[in-house]
Amino acid sequence: MSEAAVTDRVHVRAPGKLNLFFEVGGVQDDGYHDVASAYQAVSLYENVWATPSDEFSVTLSGTVDLEGVPADDRNLAVRAARLVAQRIGHRGGVHLDIVKNVPVAGGMGGGSADAAAALVACDALWGAELGTAELHKLASRLGADVPFALMGGTAIGTGRGDQLSPALAKGRFDWVVVPSAEGLSTPEVYAHLDALRAQNDLGVGAGAPDVDTGVLHALRAGDPVALAEHIRNDLQTAALSLRPGLRDALELGERSGALAGLVSGSGPTLAFLAGDPESALELQVILSASGLAALHVHGPVAGARVIG
Repeated sequence: MSEAAVTDRVHVRAPGKLNLFFEVGGVQDDGYHDVASAYQAVSLYENVWATPSDEFSVTLSGTVDLEGVPADDRNLAVRAARLVAQRIGHRGGVHLDIVKNVPVAGGMGGGSADAAAALVACDALWGAELGTAELHKLASRLGADVPFALMGGTAIGTGRGDQLSPALAKGRFDWVVVPSAEGLSTPEVYAHLDALRAQNDLGVGAGAPDVDTGVLHALRAGDPVALAEHIRNDLQTAALSLRPGLRDALELGERSGALAGLVSGSGPTLAFLAGDPESALELQVILSASGLAALHVHGPVAGARVIG
């Protein structure tokens, strides 16, 4: 890397994600769970601007409630920037301006998108040219959803969710997402799932979690009706138990034209699959009229990319 390669400012955009399918295995000795997920990157984006600095710092703004998002070294994007600097031996720092549009603690991977954007932005800012494989190695050290935010598109995640395989998805899938004003803690949702399984003596399969082949066939065919028959989230029962009020909104969406609805990831964001853009717009209007903050998004979209 040469000083001539360094630029003044880099803008990177990274998408939020939906879990179209999420199967959770039993809790492991280390407290984590193996999962099998079908991810789809959707058109709700985080924007990160990186500028040279003597230290590492971050400012936050956006259309979502930022309460609970750290603006110091605990921020996942700052941790990502430090990883790149450490990897290439960069002696300076970076200032990150993050504009957030993905719900915070909403199960859509907003923090992971920030981290992926920071990896790409610092790589470009410092002229590192680390390459996709190296950036993915760094991403996997930051969290299970960060590699997917780098990749984008549609993918199957296994292991902790970070062992990714691209999945063919033909055409466009339209979704209406309903964020919640108050987030849910991912560890709390997993712990509650474990408690519910123990309480109800619900065992899990002996084999590793796996994505329903019906999901893969529907994605490959570009068929939202077929996809609606197979989408599932094992964390949904726990999320609805912790936040019972979500059930009314879920049932309203399913009564109002959605092909199917589910909790996205660990929640509390709800995602409703629509048959086409027009149906999604109609559903968005109905849900908005009932007082819900409904957003029309589509997928799949590209992962973290430099803009301009």
